[in-house]
Amino acid sequence: MMAVLVMVLLIAAFLLLLVVRAAAFRPAQAGAPHAPVPCEVDQEAAVDHLAQMVRIPTVSNADPARFDEAQFAAFRTLLPKLYPNVFAVCGCEQLDHTELLLHWPGKSSAAPVILMAHYDVVPVEETRWQHPPFCGEVFDGELWGRGTLDTKITLMGILESAERLIKEGFVPQNDLYFAFAGDEEVNGTGAPAAVEVLKERGIHPAMVLDEGGAVVEGVFPGVTRPMAVVGIGEKGMADIQIIAHSEGGHASHPPRHSAVGILSRAVVACEDHPFPAKLTTPVREMLRTVGPYAPFGLRMIFANLWCFGGLFCALAGKLGGELNAMMRTTMAFTMARGSKQANVMPNEASATVNLRLINTTTVEQAADHLRRVIGDPSVEVRVLHGTNASPYADLSSAEWKTLSKAVSETWPEAIVTPYLMIACSDSRHFSAICQNVFKFSAMALSAEQRGLIHNDNERVALETVGKTVEFFTRLIQKL
Repeated sequence: MMAVLVMVLLIAAFLLLLVVRAAAFRPAQAGAPHAPVPCEVDQEAAVDHLAQMVRIPTVSNADPARFDEAQFAAFRTLLPKLYPNVFAVCGCEQLDHTELLLHWPGKSSAAPVILMAHYDVVPVEETRWQHPPFCGEVFDGELWGRGTLDTKITLMGILESAERLIKEGFVPQNDLYFAFAGDEEVNGTGAPAAVEVLKERGIHPAMVLDEGGAVVEGVFPGVTRPMAVVGIGEKGMADIQIIAHSEGGHASHPPRHSAVGILSRAVVACEDHPFPAKLTTPVREMLRTVGPYAPFGLRMIFANLWCFGGLFCALAGKLGGELNAMMRTTMAFTMARGSKQANVMPNEASATVNLRLINTTTVEQAADHLRRVIGDPSVEVRVLHGTNASPYADLSSAEWKTLSKAVSETWPEAIVTPYLMIACSDSRHFSAICQNVFKFSAMALSAEQRGLIHNDNERVALETVGKTVEFFTRLIQKL
């Protein structure tokens, strides 16, 4: 009887501990959002300038023979016409093939900051667009065209803000650098070239800001307020080829297991054994920041990850989506090849898998995982190319606080939270010279609008254009 009573008391104490921790799991800054901080911008001029940029089809291509140099030259010629004060004060170097590097001298060179964007865009299928993809025209309160979201709008926001501030006589506290690439979409050499130049000059930025997160809604369970998700790191990427071998010959007398059959079994083995989910640092910080805004039942889980961490990882795996991708190395089989003819048995069949690596998985560890789960020494696992995940930025740094404040002043209703960027950007190269590399696209975007990136009918709301300029104006004034 005594043992039962002790057990009941222990269970009650355990449940009480969970409840107390959940009740104490409150927002760091409770209360209603602060009123917006005034910041005047010329939205009409910003829209017009972005429209002019969009009308130049700077479509990048990994094949130099299909790279339209004239369009990129036209874009670079346009910028000084739109922003004469910036180019007079900052100057401009063209590095490598398309990289532009501008330097705005500040009062100090002790803690320089780099603001990034890219002006190349992905190809279009014009017949699928409701309006011409490079029209740069406004329809129903939205500016249409490839690059309106990714990322000519960011480039415009940086230069628009700098142009006005320079005209008003403003001088930043620290040196500012603008790094604009024309080959980001093809994983080009522009950004690495800029990093090498800065390294040679002994410039080690205190902060780098590039594309990445946005102000979003409805992406976190139970949280109704908008979230401004700011990347504090990004996943690595690897392309790995899986190759199976078998006897070739005529399809009329096939072997028991063809190369395609062996390959198929290997692919299924990989998909049946995903990489384990982990509570990565960005996920823990997001749960700590956003979790207090969730209903009490979910707060019970988020406040007690020491107990429910495994359950949360399992739940994320079942739900899939971006949260799951932030917690594990993912794999996506994207290409396959066998025989070139229907009645010919292939000697070799291959599939290519694209992996996105979390910080605790290296390229070689990922390849070893695939070899282990395939379990067939006759199947070759070959790394085509890959880069490890970038290190995390420091959330206790002054730079994080400065960036968070600029975001909060622009979108006061939003919860500013770290997250892990699951795509790749040029900013990963800058981790070689800077610890605090952040990823934030200065826009509030619905799920539908985010789906327009790299998609047909890309467009942006006019008020979003103005907000982007507001954000960069506030940020530059704080740097």
